[in-house]
Amino acid sequence: MIMLWIFGLGVAVELILQCISVGWRARKVLAVAAVLVNGFGAGAIALWRPNVFSILIAVFSLFRAFNNIRIAEARMHEHYLHRVTRRTALTLIGLQAVFALLWAVWYNWHTTGYLSWALLAGAQLAVAVVLLISAIRRMQRTAWPAKRAHFSDAELPTLTVAIPARNETEDLQACLQNLVASDYPKLEIIVLDDCSQNRRTPEIIRGFAHDGVRFVPGEEPKETWLPKNQAYARLVAEASGQYVLFCGVDVRFSETALSQVIAAMLDRKKRMMSILPERALEVRNGASLAQAMRYFWELVPPRRLFRRPPVISSCWVIEKAALTAAGGFEAATRSIVPEAHFARDLAKTDSYSFMRAGINPGITSTKTAAEQRNTAIRTRYPQVHRRPENVCMLSLLELLFLAGPLALAVSGYWFNAGWAAIGLAALAAVLLTVTYEIVGRATKISNTAFGLIALPLMVVYDLGMLHYSMWQYEFSEVDWKGRNICVPAMHVIPHLPKI
Repeated sequence: MIMLWIFGLGVAVELILQCISVGWRARKVLAVAAVLVNGFGAGAIALWRPNVFSILIAVFSLFRAFNNIRIAEARMHEHYLHRVTRRTALTLIGLQAVFALLWAVWYNWHTTGYLSWALLAGAQLAVAVVLLISAIRRMQRTAWPAKRAHFSDAELPTLTVAIPARNETEDLQACLQNLVASDYPKLEIIVLDDCSQNRRTPEIIRGFAHDGVRFVPGEEPKETWLPKNQAYARLVAEASGQYVLFCGVDVRFSETALSQVIAAMLDRKKRMMSILPERALEVRNGASLAQAMRYFWELVPPRRLFRRPPVISSCWVIEKAALTAAGGFEAATRSIVPEAHFARDLAKTDSYSFMRAGINPGITSTKTAAEQRNTAIRTRYPQVHRRPENVCMLSLLELLFLAGPLALAVSGYWFNAGWAAIGLAALAAVLLTVTYEIVGRATKISNTAFGLIALPLMVVYDLGMLHYSMWQYEFSEVDWKGRNICVPAMHVIPHLPKI
């Protein structure tokens, strides 16, 4: 009973910290006190009654401690810091209360352990079935059409390819060489030099002036803008095309790729399209777990249920009028993935499409495994809305429903889970492996031999990237092309005052 009182005291200290305005020094003392008291109380409960519920309550306390450290650090603007930490605290405390109630119900529910394990395995199997069906449907819907749509030069709209470039070298050179060789009849190519720290980037851009590539000088980013989004906004202002295609310098285009993309959009009556590039041959050696998990999250979950269509930042094209109607980049100044904002808006009217590139239209990516890891660090925490409570819940769901079936199937005998639970979990693990294999084959992210063991490794890797991304955004720096993007993304005070 005394442990429950200690735990309750920690909750009270944290609520006082969230509800009462105090000075910085007092706030730091209360935050540290809340961390210590909550940690001791949750740890004592987990040791006193070790079970799933007490362990989950302890896990939530770890994230509450993380939230209190955010308060003690106070690296964000005051109003924003108070709002986000209060939301996180109340959510996590509420979740602990829910699991404490479930613990009490379970304690008084006189049943065998076999039934509990069987119910868990049944839930895992249900999730595996849903994911498999969703993946099969997504593969069908995102496959590039075998029959190529044809439009005359007069029917094709004007197209601007817009590329933000900063501190680039050979990749930019190769990308522009591909683009200037395009057969698209009404093509404009503009490249913004985003205040590069090397001389090579502007030299490469100007070197293609005779091929019609237009150089756009960049400006230092404003405090409330992510640098890439500000560069995008400037490129849109300079673009004269009816459609604007944004791409990274690691993307390569076949001679007919642009014509096929626009023809597919016109044929399907879409105003925006994201294209998942095929992995180039030179980067297929070895498996990229970061890329695998990124594709898994975009292609497997039933995203339509959550009204969040899949997007990819490597290559996407949008009608300029639709971009303006959705608010332009001014509506997503701090968004790490601004294209998601426009995709959600246009998906409401079925004007958005996500497609996978293959032999047609001939769009590939040369992004290396190291670059994929950097992308994962930059995007993973923002994908869960920069909220520690979302990281906590997503981590538990991944462990329970993606890694859990295999763990239960292998270790269920020693836990005395019963053959029914072991059989259901084993079937769920097989279905999840098949799901990964379908995505892996379709996107060429791994070979078949690796795909059979990839899913557990991928889950562990994703959880590591997710928590590392959270730590970097909250307490360190996330570097993009030599800039700390935490300042606009997290409302961080650029230069913290000395104490």
